[in-house]
Amino acid sequence: MSGPKKTVLLYNPEAGRIRTRRDLLRRLLERLREELGAVEAAATEGPMTAGRIARQWIEAGADLICVAGGDGTLNEAAAGVAGTDAALLPLPAGTANVLCNELGLGNDPLRAAAELKRLTPVSVAPGVLRSGSGERLFLCMAGAGLDARIVRLVSPEFKRRFGKLSYWEAGLAQLGRRLEQFEAVVDGRRYTCSFALMSRVRNYGGDLWIARHANLLEDRLAVVLFEGSSSLRYLKYFAGVVLGRLAGMRGVHVLDARQVEVRLLDDQVIDLQVDGEHAGYAPATVELSRRRLRLLVPKRYATAMRPAAVASPAVAEPLGRGD
Repeated sequence: MSGPKKTVLLYNPEAGRIRTRRDLLRRLLERLREELGAVEAAATEGPMTAGRIARQWIEAGADLICVAGGDGTLNEAAAGVAGTDAALLPLPAGTANVLCNELGLGNDPLRAAAELKRLTPVSVAPGVLRSGSGERLFLCMAGAGLDARIVRLVSPEFKRRFGKLSYWEAGLAQLGRRLEQFEAVVDGRRYTCSFALMSRVRNYGGDLWIARHANLLEDRLAVVLFEGSSSLRYLKYFAGVVLGRLAGMRGVHVLDARQVEVRLLDDQVIDLQVDGEHAGYAPATVELSRRRLRLLVPKRYATAMRPAAVASPAVAEPLGRGD
């Protein structure tokens, strides 16, 4: 990649790796300056501030925004960068680091920064979730139902201390309870489910792949719907995720979509999440944003994923298929 004119490192001081590794920020700035020259540093000021700060730096002339934080910080920053000529470089410093694991950048921000010479800019369409709580862009995924409920129930203090283990603890607590169901309208076709995943990436939670047919370089949503009100049914679904056999499993729909509507069937509460952050409650609409984003990715990732853009994935059901 050609050198940027002005670079900013936007970091979340509360991100797990930055909080626990006291010299990480200093070493990260040193590594970036070795590769890029002058680099300014700017801290986020709390939840939902990264986008505003990123946009302010872009208006001041920055054309590369490096973001060190978790997936929540990245999607906030993306909202400020999308629709501009600036590029975004994700640096893994959070709990799951879904986007960085998807791209092959791993979980170490210093190693990711060392990849700068092997990165290339690509134009991607972020997803956007619209609900009564407003509009949220996402680079990884939006979820409705079970996983979003788990996100809401995770204790912030437990998450600070135990990281990804906090999500497993909250998830296991759901076993045995009856799950709320809702209607997912996928490009006009209706499905009843208890968990809907609308994804731009294959990776889920940093360790798993649920939407294996997702491709960030294609302009489509990869959708996976899970039926059933019994939480015990998810033990079978989880086995399907681990073994890579969700496609064709009874009760699971693997789809491509342009738009997904999440509708209530009754007066139950249906949670929403984007990139691991609680995002309010249904009803909601999920689709691709018209504000594109210049994202720096490893050249090997761009090469591997681009060929898939010429054909629809074999594992996905045809568009518009319903029950």
